[in-house]
Amino acid sequence: GQLVESGGGSVQAGGSLRLSCAASKYTYSHNCMGWFRQIPGKEREGVAVIYGGGGGSTYYADSVKGRFTISQGNTKNTVYLQMNSLRPEDTAVYYCATDLTLRRDYCYSGQNLNYWGQGTQVTVSS
Repeated sequence: GQLVESGGGSVQAGGSLRLSCAASKYTYSHNCMGWFRQIPGKEREGVAVIYGGGGGSTYYADSVKGRFTISQGNTKNTVYLQMNSLRPEDTAVYYCATDLTLRRDYCYSGQNLNYWGQGTQVTVSS
């Protein structure tokens, strides 16, 4: 695959985890890269996403603002998600995704992004 994720696991509420995503060299032209999650029974949502169009911007879901931080490696084909103060409601499968898109809204939602990792489970117990 073109995206390899790591760092998921189980943690108690209040704990921290750091997710990593490494993309292949063929994704260097992409301007959207970030993290999404799928909670059982709910739609996939953007968690933290970096968009390089229009001068660049970063999106955080309201539920994670102040707790999660997205960052890129020096080569920009790696992206990390530092998750602090984890809550049981953060339990989900987390996916890394990337693509080239002209739509910031598509980038933030994951719509029409074609390159996805296999997903990594994050479980937060109370």
